Amino acid sequence: MSNMACNETEKHAVNVAVVKDQMLSERNFLFLAELFKALGDYTRVRILFALSQSELCVCALAEVLEMSQSAISHQLRLLRAAKLVRYRKEGKNVFYALDDEHVRNLLTQGYDHILEEG
Repeated sequence: MSNMACNETEKHAVNVAVVKDQMLSERNFLFLAELFKALGDYTRVRILFALSQSELCVCALAEVLEMSQSAISHQLRLLRAAKLVRYRKEGKNVFYALDDEHVRNLLTQGYDHILEEG
């Protein structure tokens, strides 16, 4: 492997300065990494997709995904902590939904991306 030096040092310096100026804070990089970590789980993505179709309670999610309610509840806790889902109580029932349109957009864009690749 050859060690080629950059010949465009002026352009390189300008590009580096521009990119450095646009970099996120360490805190925001950590939050972004945690978001993608939460999205990086098969079961959690399935839950998010189901919730993109309709607001559902834990027992309905368990039925849709053919999983135990305790397994669904565990994953929902992680999704709530990542601010990907929200819940509302109606009497003794708790209903879950996507936190906002940003979450729906993440799912849609991710799905569109994999369709392009295929």
